[in-house]
Amino acid sequence: MFMTIAQPAVEPQGPDSVAVPGSPPIPALSPRALHARLLDNAALRRMRGAERLRSNRRDDADYWLHAAPVAVRKACSLRAENSLAPLP
Repeated sequence: MFMTIAQPAVEPQGPDSVAVPGSPPIPALSPRALHARLLDNAALRRMRGAERLRSNRRDDADYWLHAAPVAVRKACSLRAENSLAPLP
């Protein structure tokens, strides 16, 4: 016996090109926008690590505090590759 599904169990939200067939592609970020996003990501990781330290969750804190420099290194290499103006 064949069954048809009237509605999917999960309705995707937003412009996720994998979840929504036929959706427009997500535009590539400019190097400056990507650099800003990486630095913002690093700041959020540091804040998450500090929050975990305050909650006495040392394992999580170590992970987030060690993950923050990775985003900074990626931002630095992006800045060098695209010859953006040097930081003061």
